[in-house]
Amino acid sequence: MVLDLLGAGILLPILPYYVRAYRTDALTVGLLSLAFSAAQFLSSPALGAVSDRIGRRPVLLWSIFGSAAGYFLFGLAGSLWMLFAARLLDGVTGGNISTAQAYLADISAPGDRARNFGLVGAAWGIGFVAGPALGGALAGFGLAAPAFGAGVCSLLTFAAAYLFLPESLPSARRAQSGVTLAAVNPFRQLAWGIRHASLAPVLAAVFLFHFPMAGLQSNFSLFTLEKFAFTPSDNAWAFVFLGVMVSLLQGLILRRFVKDFGKTAYLYLGLWIMAAGYVVLAFSPNVAILYVSMVLTALGSSLAAPTLTALVSQCVPEDQQGAALGVNQSVLSLTRVAGPVWAGWLFDVWGPPAPYWTAVFWLGCALLLISARRGR
Repeated sequence: MVLDLLGAGILLPILPYYVRAYRTDALTVGLLSLAFSAAQFLSSPALGAVSDRIGRRPVLLWSIFGSAAGYFLFGLAGSLWMLFAARLLDGVTGGNISTAQAYLADISAPGDRARNFGLVGAAWGIGFVAGPALGGALAGFGLAAPAFGAGVCSLLTFAAAYLFLPESLPSARRAQSGVTLAAVNPFRQLAWGIRHASLAPVLAAVFLFHFPMAGLQSNFSLFTLEKFAFTPSDNAWAFVFLGVMVSLLQGLILRRFVKDFGKTAYLYLGLWIMAAGYVVLAFSPNVAILYVSMVLTALGSSLAAPTLTALVSQCVPEDQQGAALGVNQSVLSLTRVAGPVWAGWLFDVWGPPAPYWTAVFWLGCALLLISARRGR
């Protein structure tokens, strides 16, 4: 996961500059991100459902190799349509994070799943810190260099998985039905998740939690530029700080020292802390308070996000882990499509703080959903 997310992070600092060779408008950059997220939305349930039937290892190997191909195609692209083709390819195969989470579910006792899912956040933090830094350094050798670097990271991931990663789902625990078109239809899988009595409210809570977070990630730089006159370097350091905090909290502190991590009580606590972090961020009077808000949002996310993923996995039997976590990943992809649009509109219409203080409403809805589910 670290290598996989490192490769994804490498492209972050150079995407707008790469696109400028063909188009100078910000919309094209947004559409390029939209293409990746939409492709990931379509592919994640399919990869998860297939992994329930043929095992996690072959799906992981295939998808990691596909991501490498997407990165190399991006580096070699000589036209705008090739850039879109490369991001679509990476999006289709980049849904492997759900299969990796299913792998973790396979090898984890139910009580340990939230702790182990916390490692996903730690891996994200490492990729978020090291990836853009490496991408910026490689850009000194040309704009194509970061894309090739991301491709090399994916090939290293493929080699590591091929050599050292055993299959986690034995034949006796796999879904016995064959891989059909219905089984890999993303809309059918999403509809299955929505119809699932215990899974649907958790998926809705996942959307409500990550929706404002996707907006935060997309326009945080605009907020700090507008309010504190941050330079690109200032924002880079802010993102590094956030990534380090998430890595430390999810990877080292919470999963080791918090007793019974993954209980619903920690989800409630995480939602409340996250709401406080958004409010402090919206009305932060200076940079010091801004960084305090980032500590709060990192802590809230570290408590709530892995607990939500664990709840998703606990709603279904072992032979449906891949499908459930694939649908979960598709829901996350939808937040990355809708969240930036929502945040950008509020930013323009109601002012820079609006995406953050209104986020409290969405977190409150998530809290009500989880409370109602627990009360059944």
